[in-house]
Amino acid sequence: MVDTLGLIWGLAVLPADVQDGEGGRFLLAARLPALPRLAVIWVDGAYTSLVEWARRRFDWVVSTILRPVGIYGYVHLPKRWIVERTFGWLGRYRRLSKDYEHNPASSEAWIYIAMSHRMVRHLRPARDKENRLHIRFPRKKQC
Repeated sequence: MVDTLGLIWGLAVLPADVQDGEGGRFLLAARLPALPRLAVIWVDGAYTSLVEWARRRFDWVVSTILRPVGIYGYVHLPKRWIVERTFGWLGRYRRLSKDYEHNPASSEAWIYIAMSHRMVRHLRPARDKENRLHIRFPRKKQC
């Protein structure tokens, strides 16, 4: 679960025999106390079972973003690129490029470590010559 900036708010690494809708229910129910202002959720077509469940249980609006029928190749889908961008960020970390972990908890931990590293790196301004925050002025000589 990511916000509109692509930052992770919730994460669940589950076995392959768990359907996406069931995993989404698990994730949303676990993250409910941390998200009191959540009102709209955008989901992929695999999560269509969440639409009615989230409306009845939490009074959230779940909007399904589907690919247009009959169109082949790349299609820009609104809001869905945010999650894809986050997957791209995570794929640049060597430990996350392949599934090396045997324990789902360690997989989750590595994803949290990678996102924490990414967020910390973006707190620091770029080190270019035009950035006035990195200009070093000569020190005054102490007498």
